[in-house]
Amino acid sequence: MSVVTRAHGDDVKLLGEAARPRRRYLHATTRQLLTVRTTLLGLVIIVGLALVAVAAPVLAPEDPVKLQMRRRFQPPSLAHPFGTDEFGRDILTRVIYGTRISFRIAIVAVLVATVCGVAIGLASAYFGGWVDLLLQRVVDVLLAFPGLLLALAVIAALGPSITNVMLAVGIGSTPFFARLVRGSVLTVRGEEYVTAARVIGAGDGRIVGRYILPNVLSPIVVLISQQVGWAVLSAAALSFVGLGAQPPTPEWGAMLSRGRDYLHEQWWIATFPGLAIAVMVLGFNLFGDGLRDILDPKTVTDR
Repeated sequence: MSVVTRAHGDDVKLLGEAARPRRRYLHATTRQLLTVRTTLLGLVIIVGLALVAVAAPVLAPEDPVKLQMRRRFQPPSLAHPFGTDEFGRDILTRVIYGTRISFRIAIVAVLVATVCGVAIGLASAYFGGWVDLLLQRVVDVLLAFPGLLLALAVIAALGPSITNVMLAVGIGSTPFFARLVRGSVLTVRGEEYVTAARVIGAGDGRIVGRYILPNVLSPIVVLISQQVGWAVLSAAALSFVGLGAQPPTPEWGAMLSRGRDYLHEQWWIATFPGLAIAVMVLGFNLFGDGLRDILDPKTVTDR
């Protein structure tokens, strides 16, 4: 009886070890986030743009879609800091509202990719066998196409709209999450605390949800932060070619597309939406790169 009790106690001790990496990563992330300058700069940019998106109705001086033909093509001035477009609409207002649209597209697209990719990767690595073979062949097919080309194919099948852009960009990012999660789970599932959980009778759902998934969150979080920037660029590219947001929606890619026709004389129409795209992508890239360094197990171990 004492031997069984001792064995059970050892299993419980092993299970407790599963929580230690999570506490270590959380502590390192919180501390380093405030000391790494590039990461902090990226976070400041993201938070600033998020506040602009939330407060768009308050910050925007005008209606983003109202036509004002009498003041078309006005250059930047005190009255209109970003100038006006070919329909007399205030570009500053449209850029501010475009922040809200770009955030929504990027967040929903990455959420779709995360949910689908994590589910595929977990099932593939945990169950193995024919499940792994089938799911990985599907992933291989998706990876055979560049992400943007795959998104174009989805849009061509479903039709141009913001909702379809979210879905298309999410599908284009799914294979990256699936491969990342599969590799991470294959490493974690052989740990002693996972074996101990099986010994004490834990079910598959409990093992995956409590002992495997929490210990592969770090690379998933890093990939999410990096894929948001790609989602912003992809959504803007789809709108630029007319397959994303449709007029008069104030979306940055669509604004950039309209402004290219007047680039030589009315440079401000395309310049400011382009700068907005660059700033948002820069913010997420800086934050993602810094977060990757912070959550790198090698660097965390050295701290």
